Amino acid sequence: MHLLIGTDEAGYGPNLGPLVVAVSAWQTPKSVAPEKLYEHLATVIAEEECDDDDLRLAIADSKALYSPGSGLAAIERGVLTCLALLGQQPTSTVGLWTALAAHCQTDRTALAWHAEEEEAVPLDACSVQIGKCLQHCSAGMKQAGVELKSLRAAAVFPEMFNAEVDRHENKATVLSLVTLELLKDVLDEHAELPATVTCDKHGGRDRYAHLIQHVFGDEPVRTVRESKAESVYRLNYAGRPLELRFLAKGERMLAAALASMTAKYLREVSLRPFNRFWQSHVPGLKATAGYPNDAKRFKSQILAVQQKLGIDDRVLWRNR
Repeated sequence: MHLLIGTDEAGYGPNLGPLVVAVSAWQTPKSVAPEKLYEHLATVIAEEECDDDDLRLAIADSKALYSPGSGLAAIERGVLTCLALLGQQPTSTVGLWTALAAHCQTDRTALAWHAEEEEAVPLDACSVQIGKCLQHCSAGMKQAGVELKSLRAAAVFPEMFNAEVDRHENKATVLSLVTLELLKDVLDEHAELPATVTCDKHGGRDRYAHLIQHVFGDEPVRTVRESKAESVYRLNYAGRPLELRFLAKGERMLAAALASMTAKYLREVSLRPFNRFWQSHVPGLKATAGYPNDAKRFKSQILAVQQKLGIDDRVLWRNR
């Protein structure tokens, strides 16, 4: 057996809301390569959204399953079903944060818009359908010799994001370090298995060896290849072989696709109380997804209230 691990992010580009990074880890037979996991689980997992009567679980790049007009149902169904496979069934947004990113709770609840956050989960998906998908996936994955071992996330809110960008002078470096630290935490939970990791590339970066070395310690990192399409590295970590692949469009791999969905879901969940908070103070304010052009509109419209409430830019606005 070995681990197939995938990572991805949501919120790298916006000025408002957190950067969210997620990692999923799957234990599979050693013969199953990352690019073959979809094929190996074809009876229980689909690469595109399914009809309601299809019990397969849709796991794909979040951009293929979510749009503001379609709602969260498709990515929520996938994330909550996968959490249930791990024995976790949150019933509220607070429980969701605890299940996925408990170590971020202090930073999150320090923000005025998260202080009293509580919504029932699922938000858009059908609980009955999640239950049916869970039964179908659990049986099919057992038959295929596959087990989901971990689904974790990290949220970097604006104040910390700004501080880390100032420190490293590059937001791609911040993304890489957050990703690798979260990955290390997951690997430390499953130290007995060799692992292959697929990451979507970080801000167009092609060279990662020095960052891997920084996070994973003294074992030498061997560069296999570095190109626009793929950068590959190998090392021994905690006595087992580890391969890290940074791919353009890395979310085409199942493990990275689930990470993409998880990061997007948690970021969208985070934006709901953010928008409600400001809308409660500014009547008629249109909600924002936080991306640069609309973020400027939103920021200008809340400015007077922001100043009245004494909310500093450093906890609200990401500078890069």
